[in-house]
Amino acid sequence: MRYYILACLLVIADQLCKLLVRTRMYLGESVSVVGDFFRLTYIQNRGAAFSMFSGQKVILILIPLLVVIAAIVILHRKKGEHFSLYLAWSMILAGGIGNLIDRIALGYVTDMLDFSIFPPVFNIADIGVTVGCGVLVLYVLAGDKLKSRKS
Repeated sequence: MRYYILACLLVIADQLCKLLVRTRMYLGESVSVVGDFFRLTYIQNRGAAFSMFSGQKVILILIPLLVVIAAIVILHRKKGEHFSLYLAWSMILAGGIGNLIDRIALGYVTDMLDFSIFPPVFNIADIGVTVGCGVLVLYVLAGDKLKSRKS
């Protein structure tokens, strides 16, 4: 249950940040937060990562929807696994839902986090998916060492 709460909190944080950007900034506006290193830049991403599949609305809704369903099934069915498995899938779930809300409601995903050392502009949902996938990879690579430790 706590992992669903974590997912809900991440979705809420993601949607609040996106709402603030959409209502307080104009499209294309960029505001310096930490010099040129970190800026808030309001863009509308009509594709996936790096704007891939731009204009392919069905694919951009169907694939994340399938991942969200898989995350829910895994969180519901897996019992007694290491906490990192649940953490990974709850973050992936939250990120998927956060971006699906935008894509279904608006037709695009609101992105705003812009680091000079990392080319794409992204959002909190993207962080959830990326970190969740990273934790999942570590869980898989750790194998039986983590699987035998239950939380």
